[in-house]
Amino acid sequence: MAMTGRCACGTVRYELASEPFDAGWCHCRICQLVSGAPAMMFASVPVADLRFAEGEDSVKRFESSSFGHRLFCGDCGTPLAMRVVHQPDTIDFSVTTLDEPGGVEPGFHIFWASRVAWFEPADDLPRHDGFRPDTRGLKR
Repeated sequence: MAMTGRCACGTVRYELASEPFDAGWCHCRICQLVSGAPAMMFASVPVADLRFAEGEDSVKRFESSSFGHRLFCGDCGTPLAMRVVHQPDTIDFSVTTLDEPGGVEPGFHIFWASRVAWFEPADDLPRHDGFRPDTRGLKR
């Protein structure tokens, strides 16, 4: 059974055709700004495996950094996904937009150096000041 998700207003609905991988928390400043939260949880799927079932015309694009862009609902602003140039075959989606977000568990924290000082997660997941050293596609 495919995982499904949506934006807050329900205009955009999507489904995942494969199991998510590389799930983790991002504490970068852009994630904080677009989510209004101290961190955002993303997971990845192959690009072709995130399929918009409804409202694709309402999905807007925002160039959020020199290495990527974000997709969001143009009606309610829900952050839906992010594409990065160093991983052209995958798309990172916002786990909490899933209809059942509890089915995807995080495995790490990235951009820990940018975290909000008062936010201290009660987990023992690995914390990386920037990208993880083994991030797919990054040139060292």
